[in-house]
Amino acid sequence: MKKRNAFTMKILPGQAEEYKRRHDEIWPELQSLLSDHGVSDYSIFLDEATLTLFAYQIVDTDHDQDQIPHQEIVKKWWSYMADIMETNEDNSPKTWPLREVFHMD
Repeated sequence: MKKRNAFTMKILPGQAEEYKRRHDEIWPELQSLLSDHGVSDYSIFLDEATLTLFAYQIVDTDHDQDQIPHQEIVKKWWSYMADIMETNEDNSPKTWPLREVFHMD
């Protein structure tokens, strides 16, 4: 079974182009890890007025997404991104989950 997942994050002022550049060059091993853990159709949008990132992904509920943050490549990516976005103490991005209130196929 699949479900839609959405959340927001924040980038720091002046970092929009750098954020995009780094994601244009996303590491293949990170992309493979996400796919292997049931993440697909992953998009991130930027509200330039507020520097808010809106992330949307489809997740396969047959996979355990809770294991993703414990993977070394993910921790390495967080460290790589920590200088351009709001993060927690462990360098993970601060995220705010969004509740789905409408969907149309």
